[in-house]
Amino acid sequence: MPFKHNSSRRHRIGQMKFKVTNWPEYEAGLRERGSLTLWLTPEALAGWTAPRRTTRGGQPRYSDLAIETTLTLGLVFGLRLRQAEGFLASVLRMMGLALAVPDHTTVSRRAQTWQSPHRRADRQGSPDGPVHVLVDSSGLQIYGAGQWLEEKHGAKSRRGWRKLHLALDADSGEIVAHTMTDQDTGDASQVGPLLDQIDGPIGRFTADGAYDGTTYDAIIGHSADAAIVIPPRVNAVEPTGDQPPGQRDQHIAAIIRDGRMKWQASTGYGSRALVETAIGRYKSIIGRRLRARSFHAQQTEVAIGCAVLNRMLVTARPKSVRRKPKLA
Repeated sequence: MPFKHNSSRRHRIGQMKFKVTNWPEYEAGLRERGSLTLWLTPEALAGWTAPRRTTRGGQPRYSDLAIETTLTLGLVFGLRLRQAEGFLASVLRMMGLALAVPDHTTVSRRAQTWQSPHRRADRQGSPDGPVHVLVDSSGLQIYGAGQWLEEKHGAKSRRGWRKLHLALDADSGEIVAHTMTDQDTGDASQVGPLLDQIDGPIGRFTADGAYDGTTYDAIIGHSADAAIVIPPRVNAVEPTGDQPPGQRDQHIAAIIRDGRMKWQASTGYGSRALVETAIGRYKSIIGRRLRARSFHAQQTEVAIGCAVLNRMLVTARPKSVRRKPKLA
C-alpha cells in the first residue's frame, strides 16, 4: 500500500482532501436514519403470527418476521433484547396495533435458528452488467473480558473473536455477500461461500494478499471472464513451464518489471479501500462487539446487521470528489 511504501517520508506527504458534492441530500439522509416513523404493511400484519405447523411438536407463536423486526430495531438503536422488547411494545401501542411482542427470552432462543429469507429488498437492485466485487475480513469481539484481562493481570483468557468476511459492490457500496467464522478460519476458504451468494456475473474481483492462491480457481469457476486483482506473495516467482501465463503469473511479471506501486496504480488495486471503509462503517454503526452468546445467534446478528447497513446506504450515501491542491 502507498502509506507503507512511503512510511519513511510520510510526514512530508500532504493528506488528500475530499469534498461531498451532495451534502444537502446526504445530511437529510443522515437525519432520516434516526427517524421513528414506522409503518407495517398489510402483508407484515398478516405474517406476524407464525403459520400453523402440520407436524408434531409445539406451535410457535411468532413468525420469523416478528423475530427479525425485534432484532433489527435493537441493532439500529443500540438496544439489548429487553430494551428492544419494551421499545417495540411501546411503538405498537402508540400505533394502536394489538400485536403480541416477542419476549426477550423467545428472541434469544429463536435467533439461534433464524434463517435469512434471502430477500433483495434491502439492496439497491440488480446491476445491469458484471459487478466489481471487493472482499476483505475483520475481527469482531465476543462477550468476555478478553484482551483487557490478559493485559491487566496476565491471565490467559479462552475467549477469542469472530471473523467477519464481506463482499462489497464497488459501484453501489452495498454488501452483496457475507459470512462469519471463528478466528482460526483462513480468508481464502470463504471465497467460495461468498461467491455462492452472488447470483450475477463478476467483472472484477479485488482482494488483498491473504486471498492469493487457490482463490483464482473459485473465481474463474463462478465467472470465467472475471479479472482478478490480488497481489501475489513477496516470494512468488514466475512459472517456468510451457503453459500460457495466467492472471496471477501476469501480476508477478508486472511487479517484477515495474514494481508493486505501479502495479497497484495500473490495476486499480486502491479501490480495495472501499471494503475497508464498509468494515469501519459496520463497526461504528452496528458495533465492534457481538452481543449474542452462541455462534448461530451471532451469525443471525451479523446477517441482520449487514441488511441494516444496506438500508441505511439507500437512505444516505455521500458522493465525494478529490480536491485539487492549489498551486502557488
